[in-house]
Amino acid sequence: MDLKNIQQIRESVANICKKYSEEYWRGLDKDQKYPSEFVKEMTDSGFLNVLIPEEFGGSGLGLIEACAVLEEISLNGAHAGACHAQMYVMGSILRHGSVEQKTQFLPKISAGELRLQSFAVTEPNSGTDTTSIKTFARKTDSGWNINGQKVWISRVEHSDLMLLLARTIPLEKVKKKTEGISVFLIDIQNAKNNGLTVSPIQSMINHHSCELFFDNLFIPKDSLVGKEHDGFRVIMDGMNAERILIASECVGDGRYFIKKATDYANSRKVFGRTIGQNQGVQFPIAECHAMIECAALMVEKAANLFDKNQKCGPEANMAKMLAADASWKAGTVAMETFGGFGFSKEYHIERKFRETRLYQTAPVSRNLILSYIAEHVLKLPRSY
Repeated sequence: MDLKNIQQIRESVANICKKYSEEYWRGLDKDQKYPSEFVKEMTDSGFLNVLIPEEFGGSGLGLIEACAVLEEISLNGAHAGACHAQMYVMGSILRHGSVEQKTQFLPKISAGELRLQSFAVTEPNSGTDTTSIKTFARKTDSGWNINGQKVWISRVEHSDLMLLLARTIPLEKVKKKTEGISVFLIDIQNAKNNGLTVSPIQSMINHHSCELFFDNLFIPKDSLVGKEHDGFRVIMDGMNAERILIASECVGDGRYFIKKATDYANSRKVFGRTIGQNQGVQFPIAECHAMIECAALMVEKAANLFDKNQKCGPEANMAKMLAADASWKAGTVAMETFGGFGFSKEYHIERKFRETRLYQTAPVSRNLILSYIAEHVLKLPRSY
């Protein structure tokens, strides 16, 4: 890990974020619009292609550098959820995509000609139970016909490509639930009106989530990513990266809340003195700082393991849980520090409060992480 390089990345990202004030993000949140200008500048500056190898026009850096980018976006009051998927899906593409797929798509993604911002896994009746997905890809002589439904799939309307997880062998015909699943790279623009219907979902945060309906959508055979029926292993590289990157965003959110709360506590006067002099105000902020710094260390450990292509499932899950818990607590403390003003959109705390709450639930719930640690790390009996 090159600390000097990471610091340069942080400073450069921060300089871009300064051009897009918190009023910019508040306006987008109000109108439920996508930050196209911000995403374009981040792409043009090379920060969304950090994981793409240099031979394909990227920076050829690791997940630790990608974490620095997303953390810095969140730290500066911006919403990293608008562009993070292009990073975490790279684990699946780089490690399992064919040479032809990499050659065809990565240079265009790196140059900003194509966006890969969508990761279609979740379904209405199989949220965290991924192996129970019903969306099915039936093989034909020239490709695949896809039928099924996905939900809470973000940025579909602002992406050109999408990674799709679908069953290629019915669940009842496999020995292990993780078998018979495949991953496909979908051209969204071609798919629309040819079997793919996109229905936006209105939600409490500006995350651009949609419900997808696949009605006999045909895709060519070269859409398959990795080996047929081995998609669960393919997708895990994306899921581990996703959890680590989301954790880095939470660290950024937490540091944002702590700075806001600290600055306000040092300036707000009640009963003739700053409220930061009160232990009841300063101790919760200090505790959140300690929690965030601990979470940041776990994020760094998980990212370094991922970059070394070593097993990182436990670390990725723990990083996500610790960082999400710390950012949520920091958000709550910031709201309490600001008092009534925390609920005012003018101070921006309530927007970030809503945004960081998402990561208590997505992309994997806290309870599922605890059950994973209990079963796979501590070797306790499966609890569900």
